[in-house]
Amino acid sequence: MTTSQQLEITFSSGRSGTGPATWGQQAIWDAVGRLSPADAPRYNITTAAPLEPGLPVPVVLDALTDLLHLHDSLHTRLHPDGEGRLRQTVDPEGRLPVHTRHGDGDSAELARTGAAFHDELAALPFDCATEWPVRVGLVVAGGLVRHISLVLSHTALDGAGMGRLAMDLTELSLGSSAEAIRARRPAQQPLEEAAFQQSERGRRRDANARAHVLRKLRSGPPRLFPAARHDEPQPFPNAVLSSPALLRAVELVAAGHRASTSSVLLAATAVMTARLAGSSDAVLQVVVNNRFLPGLTAAVSVVAGDGLLHLPDADGEFAAVVRRTHAASIATYRHAYYDKRLLDEEIARLTAEHGPLADRSCIFNDTRDLVPPSLGEPATPSPGDAAGTASGEPLDPARTTLGWPKEFEPRPGLTYALDALRTPDALQLAMTADGSVLPRPRMERFLYGIEELVVTEAQALALALAATP
Repeated sequence: MTTSQQLEITFSSGRSGTGPATWGQQAIWDAVGRLSPADAPRYNITTAAPLEPGLPVPVVLDALTDLLHLHDSLHTRLHPDGEGRLRQTVDPEGRLPVHTRHGDGDSAELARTGAAFHDELAALPFDCATEWPVRVGLVVAGGLVRHISLVLSHTALDGAGMGRLAMDLTELSLGSSAEAIRARRPAQQPLEEAAFQQSERGRRRDANARAHVLRKLRSGPPRLFPAARHDEPQPFPNAVLSSPALLRAVELVAAGHRASTSSVLLAATAVMTARLAGSSDAVLQVVVNNRFLPGLTAAVSVVAGDGLLHLPDADGEFAAVVRRTHAASIATYRHAYYDKRLLDEEIARLTAEHGPLADRSCIFNDTRDLVPPSLGEPATPSPGDAAGTASGEPLDPARTTLGWPKEFEPRPGLTYALDALRTPDALQLAMTADGSVLPRPRMERFLYGIEELVVTEAQALALALAATP
């Protein structure tokens, strides 16, 4: 049996101020504003976890209070100004509801209660003009918090920011202080980031990044795949390939070609995109977390942006494509921090004047690492990985699974979105696609094709290593 209760955190003496929204806040606000109210919650950023053996409720509430002091984005409201631009207001005080369920039963039962509670909280939209963009859910048994849920508006942070937030909350719950965390991991607050973006240096970075993206858009093919059929829009299927072999193979290929593991996956994605499109080119929108920029490594805010990768001759020999992708991706990463509203205006103008620009309907998002290696720094797997493979331990795709866990509402302008995720024993590729363009059999071919490219190259490198005296 469960009962519900609402606790409250009283927040005071926090930082305050008002100013322009950041580029990231504005971009997410615009994206969510184009959705129906029922569809908006799918943009929420969420995480949840059981707590074993549990933490006292006051400890968790104190940690959450310190978390509010640590990150201004958690007590920031957003509102449009008279010209349609967004502004942010950081509140110095207020109250945060903490939704609580009291449960009983064993750990498994409490985990099920927590998962269901988390789904309820995640399915609710935010009104970011009137409420703070954070929602907390606790499952309590015997005076101890046994499960915690965090649901945030995407205007407050991105996926990497949620990872930082969870790390900070863990440390606070275990006795660290906000001051100590701030000293170890200094980060810009959203008002500080917006001030940089409005500065002369920030405007130069914005202009240079947008110019780079526009150059790529002018050079790529206007369409890779046939136009989607919109007579009766159908839900977009979601496929998840889980591959233990790919987890190890991508490291070996990265080391063998002095590339990052993300570049290896990006190269394989480009090759399969070109193959299925019947093109020699691939154009991919690449989600870049931008955490390598000064002051943003530990930021809990919306920092990620969209880079554009145009790769000619993507249908070539895979090892060469990996090396070219790694070189090209560095420029993509360096030019993914910009004012998206200004870029969209430029794209609309150029399209009206000169016709369609490059296809932007294929999206790649490597979510495995909160902070990628330094730009240009090759991945370095342990020698044991390569040695184990070379000495006969197989990279066995037979353990790979592919499932269809869910469907999503149609998303205009999307051919596919591919996310790379890591579990303890596998690398996962989660693909959502317009089924009228890429039916399920072609989605399967796409995902298995990525695995085959990387595993085959890893096996070749392992054999070469084994033959080396």
